[in-house]
Amino acid sequence: MAGPAEHRFPCAQCGASLRFQPGQRMLVCDYCGHRQEIGPGAARAPGRQADGAPADPALQWDAGHKAPQLVEIPLEKGLHLDAGAGDIVQEVRTLSCPNCGARVDLDDDHHASACPFCATPVVTDTGRTRRIKPQGVLPFVLTEEQARRAMTDWLGRLWFAPSGLTAYARKDRRLAGVYSPFWTFDARSRSRYHGQRGDTYYETVWVTQQVNGRSQRVARQVPRIRWRRVSGQVARDFNDVLVLASTALPPRFTDALTPWDLSQLATYDPAFLSGFEAEGYTVPLADGHQAARAQMAQVIAGDVRRDIGGDQQRIDRLDSEFSAETFKHVLLPIWTAAYRYNGKSYRFVVNGQSGRVMGERPWSAWKIAAATLVALVALAAFLYLTQSG
Repeated sequence: MAGPAEHRFPCAQCGASLRFQPGQRMLVCDYCGHRQEIGPGAARAPGRQADGAPADPALQWDAGHKAPQLVEIPLEKGLHLDAGAGDIVQEVRTLSCPNCGARVDLDDDHHASACPFCATPVVTDTGRTRRIKPQGVLPFVLTEEQARRAMTDWLGRLWFAPSGLTAYARKDRRLAGVYSPFWTFDARSRSRYHGQRGDTYYETVWVTQQVNGRSQRVARQVPRIRWRRVSGQVARDFNDVLVLASTALPPRFTDALTPWDLSQLATYDPAFLSGFEAEGYTVPLADGHQAARAQMAQVIAGDVRRDIGGDQQRIDRLDSEFSAETFKHVLLPIWTAAYRYNGKSYRFVVNGQSGRVMGERPWSAWKIAAATLVALVALAAFLYLTQSG
């Protein structure tokens, strides 16, 4: 059985704890400025999204965005060892949030904390548990200052958001850097289908309508669908289908942070976690696998519709077989903030690689009332001028 891991990174010059420097693959000392490299190469982030640009979660399914140095684990091995001992399992100590259910990994010097996702004081020590080790980590690229700027810019673009909340967020406590747990799954799929292909054709129908006050018979082209039965098969290889392994945040939060450039995944090194929180997974591997299969099923259905062709498609039966299934447990970087403003709690998350932002939508009753009043005054003025004219 693997024993509990202790990871400390003292400064070679003054003995203080080193912390990871986002974007530089570097450990730095806040006291004397000493720097220590972790590994070669600098982390790279995809460009910031344009306003309103849709996220593309399929980016990580492209094998060209796969980190070649990481080792995939056979799925069956993980399913058998999720709760037991083995070379892919480690023993960790965690704190559990009584409010949102997040689990935060602890080192031996860490005894109490506040939940980085909902700001609830975390006092419940779950003791030591066995969990699958992380195989990869996506190092932080954005600093806390850059993440805060991205969040306040996002708040500033929201219509009817309370101005006080934006100002409060700028000056309140620092954002928390958290490595959130994810599963990635690979698989080869082969699917057989039976369905129907619909092709559009047009029929001429005669209708009676009034033309210049007289009834006339007029020809019209009406679309019809001609259906015919089809069958066939499609195949697809899935690479790094990403599934959130935590229930601390709603899926809409983490879904909005995609895509992640998983080609930048580094082999897990605890040095990347120095100075940051690490969240333990609460979604078991088996449940994550089922969620990944659901994502794959949607993609396969799209492949089948394209293979059927025509103007419309019906899928009557679809049978899929999967092989060469593997997985990884990886940690992805998220900056989080939880604020209480006017008696309400607001949560915000920032992709620590790309700067995408998602949060709970705040509303300002005063701004909405003012906008409504302005609209009513403008409408009254318009009606007055129209009647006067």
